[in-house]
Amino acid sequence: MSKKLPLRAVAAAAWFVALPAAAQTILKFSHTDQQAGARQAAAQVFAKKVEELTQGRYKVNVFCCSQLGNDPKNIEQLALGGIDFTVSGTGSYAPHVPTLNLTALPYLVENYKQGWALYDNSKWLKEQFDKAPAKGFRFLATWEAGFRSMTTKDPLNSPAQAKGMKLRTFPNEMMRWTLESMGFTIQIMPLPEVYLAIQQGAVQGQENPVDTIFSNKFYEVAPNITLTNHVYSPIPLAISEKTWQKLSPADQKAVTEAAQIAGKFSREMIAGNDENQLKAMAAKGAKINPKPDLAAFRAAVQPAYAKAKEKYGADVDAILKDADTVRKTVK
Repeated sequence: MSKKLPLRAVAAAAWFVALPAAAQTILKFSHTDQQAGARQAAAQVFAKKVEELTQGRYKVNVFCCSQLGNDPKNIEQLALGGIDFTVSGTGSYAPHVPTLNLTALPYLVENYKQGWALYDNSKWLKEQFDKAPAKGFRFLATWEAGFRSMTTKDPLNSPAQAKGMKLRTFPNEMMRWTLESMGFTIQIMPLPEVYLAIQQGAVQGQENPVDTIFSNKFYEVAPNITLTNHVYSPIPLAISEKTWQKLSPADQKAVTEAAQIAGKFSREMIAGNDENQLKAMAAKGAKINPKPDLAAFRAAVQPAYAKAKEKYGADVDAILKDADTVRKTVK
């Protein structure tokens, strides 16, 4: 006749034979976009895929909205190993890889397909990205932000109206040369401070891709949206080199695959959202100028090319050659 074990004994036996769960490594992903922005949506896709493709060994915690720092601070912390991932405009990485300033040259490409072809196929860009590991981080995939346009308090149709207008932008010399050649007076400030700065009159506007304008509600304080599309502004996702070197080859492959999956999601989301977001902003009172005098803007930025050529020499010729090939072959 068998005897039943007391419940406490059964529980103890079960605890004794259970294998301990594998430890999960937590990775930090910091960015500056808002909770409702496309960058945050892609970051969540990336986090989910990393956990899935590493069988739960790694979990990515995403910190949006500049919680851990602005773009320059995030990239600095990335290089030091203080965070594991960030995603930012290509030009934001230029303090570490100076030639990446040239990705902010105005009017390199005319549409998303050309932009994707440039970043996926440019030999020059690959050479610049390959410099990053020596600086403390490496690029995993190119995510999308879109083409940069203007959001101003007063109407803007040509460089003549830009003359003397104080405009916020991010710290990048190529962007400064471009905007100053258009006639703007430039003010550098972190993204979270921009809304209030426009509202209080410290600046009369700012320039960013449509998704950033929409998610930060800049149209509420600067209702004139002018689609200058002056700079194609994708946002490469980067990993700290210290983090990368801790990963096994299999996990390096998994993280890279997750980055590329999220990159495809990001590209499709941004390219498909511009029109809908512009309509939504117009419905809330924004005044959209879809066809400013682009010929005048293109003519105005020629001094920016000259300054770039003076400083960067043959690198300017190299990126312009790759961009020219893309514009001729991709429509």
